[in-house]
Amino acid sequence: MSDILWVFSHIRFTDVIDILLVSGIFFALLQLFRGTQAIQLLRGVIIFIFLAVLLSNVLRLTAFSWLIGNAIPALLVAIPVIFQPELRRALERLGRAGGFIDRPMREAAANRTVSQVARACRLLSEARHGAIIVLERNTGLQDYADTGVEIKAQVSSELLLTIFYPNTPLHDGAVIIREDEIIAAAVVLPLSNSTLADRYLGTRHRAALGISEQTDAIAVIVSEETGTISVAHNGRMVRHLDETRLRNILQRLYRPYMQFDLSSWLRLRGREQSDTQEVKESKL
Repeated sequence: MSDILWVFSHIRFTDVIDILLVSGIFFALLQLFRGTQAIQLLRGVIIFIFLAVLLSNVLRLTAFSWLIGNAIPALLVAIPVIFQPELRRALERLGRAGGFIDRPMREAAANRTVSQVARACRLLSEARHGAIIVLERNTGLQDYADTGVEIKAQVSSELLLTIFYPNTPLHDGAVIIREDEIIAAAVVLPLSNSTLADRYLGTRHRAALGISEQTDAIAVIVSEETGTISVAHNGRMVRHLDETRLRNILQRLYRPYMQFDLSSWLRLRGREQSDTQEVKESKL
């Protein structure tokens, strides 16, 4: 007890700040990796280091201790390579923290875009026409837009229906929307390497997850096979949406100042899971 009191008596205010800062960094890293494939790699690295230190200290293995001591610097160099997607996403989020000083989208334009996209998705779903619509937020998507055909036209449900009509030249690819303007169609998007929960999800869903993992964009997908409407954001997907729920999600995520409401997204994820359970029960 006296030793504990001695330790507390020698703790300075700067020490408390130091401990809280390091704890905050570790907490932020765990939150960043949670729900991704990187968490398995991180768990493996921690277990490996723990076992290596335990064996080298308890059993006094000289050669093994030398090997571990020389391998740790190489491991530190390999960590940025192994966790490159997650570290890139963290740096992009840090850069987007200054996005509040950028000019905001006009609220009327944002609401109009959301309404037109939601209406177009409902009609595409009813007609079983596949589509992927990407809404640009803070991270610029011009590099991806350059892979498609330049449009630069105001968003309208009629134009979106025309673009994604089967067998038209522009239907096979994504549409990118910036504020209230369609800037490109037939865009090629990066595919996600994540394992999809539903093995029947195809290339459109992988492309939507891919662009949402690498940027802060919102991707809306309409399945050609089932007509199911889905939304991908931040590497996660909400499925089985109707026009009203799609509009509500987009209004929360795609709004002036481009703010991301984490609590709203988690609530939507919970609703999606309950809806999926209801669908499974109805099939049984």
